[in-house]
Amino acid sequence: MSFQTLLAYFFVLILIYVLFRLLYSPLRVVARVAYRTLLGAGILWTLNVIGGLLGYHIPLNVPTAMTAGLLGIPGIVVIFILQRLIS
Repeated sequence: MSFQTLLAYFFVLILIYVLFRLLYSPLRVVARVAYRTLLGAGILWTLNVIGGLLGYHIPLNVPTAMTAGLLGIPGIVVIFILQRLIS
């Protein structure tokens, strides 16, 4: 291999490394939000199963799952209060 080919490989590797470092943080944030949204959906589903026995239902959709997942118990309380205020 010639020196120019080695230099080109070196620059490509540096470029791949820099792109990985730039994209890693945003992808990590997206993955964390997606995980918490799925966790919130699971919590709401569990509450709906238990609440079904008591005659209470919280709609399971993306906004409510994100609220429950990202805010936790305070988010579930907010959803409950908003639902009571609206209906």
